[in-house]
Amino acid sequence: MRRLVLIALGLIALALPMPTTAASKIQRVVSPGGIEAWYVRETSIPMLNLEWTIREAGSIRDPLAKEGLAEFHMALLDDGAGELDALAFKHRLEETGIELGFGAGRERAGGTMRTLTARRDEAFSLLGLALARPRFDAGPVEETRARILAAIRREGEDVRGTASRAWFAKAFEGHAYGRNARGTLESIQAIGREDLLKRHGDALGRDRLIIGAVGDVEPAELGRLLDVAFGQLPAKAAPAPAVENTSPKATGVQVIRKSVPQAWAVFGLPGVKRDDPDYYAAYLANYVLGGGGFVSRLYREVREERGLAYSVASYLSPLERVGLHLGAVGTANARFGESLALIRANLERLRDQGLSADELADAKTYITGSFPLGLDSNAKIAGVLIAMQADRLGIDYLDRRNGYFEAVTLDNIRRVVARLYDPAKLFVVVVGEPTGLPGG
Repeated sequence: MRRLVLIALGLIALALPMPTTAASKIQRVVSPGGIEAWYVRETSIPMLNLEWTIREAGSIRDPLAKEGLAEFHMALLDDGAGELDALAFKHRLEETGIELGFGAGRERAGGTMRTLTARRDEAFSLLGLALARPRFDAGPVEETRARILAAIRREGEDVRGTASRAWFAKAFEGHAYGRNARGTLESIQAIGREDLLKRHGDALGRDRLIIGAVGDVEPAELGRLLDVAFGQLPAKAAPAPAVENTSPKATGVQVIRKSVPQAWAVFGLPGVKRDDPDYYAAYLANYVLGGGGFVSRLYREVREERGLAYSVASYLSPLERVGLHLGAVGTANARFGESLALIRANLERLRDQGLSADELADAKTYITGSFPLGLDSNAKIAGVLIAMQADRLGIDYLDRRNGYFEAVTLDNIRRVVARLYDPAKLFVVVVGEPTGLPGG
């Protein structure tokens, strides 16, 4: 069964240059019914890719004791709609070569579509049917429930997922970000058809809809099709539960004992949100710290020079209500303490000394000059169009973004790392049997 999982696209992609030919072709298309999409016309292949997302429709809407409802709901949207039961709906997709996918994240929910241009009418009609008249029949509901329960059980054996979930649960205890978006065995069992119907009616509204499209149709034709797919959604979603801005509350090291040969840890600090003026300086600093792959300090000092870890990296994670600076490291249990000590030392050194002129210049050269190898398909470009809108960057952002990075100075970097890189605020969750920890 085809499942395309919706993820929060664009955090890395937006830091890389999109081809200028694509950037210059972004159009704002508005349907006769007032539905807006950002569109890149691409006539080289007879395909159309669409991505859409709805703000405040993710797991933050999940009721207490029914965590996982957002993902459960979205996973069922291609399991029958209108007069088509699950088998008939999927058969229609198969025989036409149309791909539909649905998914949910923490804050948003949405989907993807891919179709031959010649099949566009049927593709948009099937998407519209799934959104307007989902069936939620008992058979598909129970099959989906069983798959989610099995996935939750498997996740208990996954050290990476365990560390990440535990990090968020502790750092945001009592906040929606701290709850398990996938759900628990108990919460998934508690979800009924009435919950699915209510969520569908409450969460999906045109007032929070964001659309990106790339393909070979006239803009006016795309506008007509947008009404076919999305025109029957409610004009407004029901108010989402109030979720306040927050910051990670936990510090120190939490150990989850598990008999595995290698420990895995997630570490994190407060970071910057996407609309923070310091975002570009923070991005450059993180590129040097742990986001630059083989050329980053953490990779060089923790893995390459000392062989302490088989994997180490860091990245910015700007959510709607908090900015985070996260990272992960995988290392032998016996050497975990050394790896963590080096991570702390690199944070302190960067905080106290900033970057060298060469490091800053090299980071700018890569970020502003490398070709976006990740944007090698219409689907990925559609994802960037979504991210630009979700982050409120403006339709001409891709023409401006290099200038933001070029404007960052060494003094900017020093100020930002002094603000952000405080090892006392570091929170680490490690899964395994680590040794060498302070006091352990």
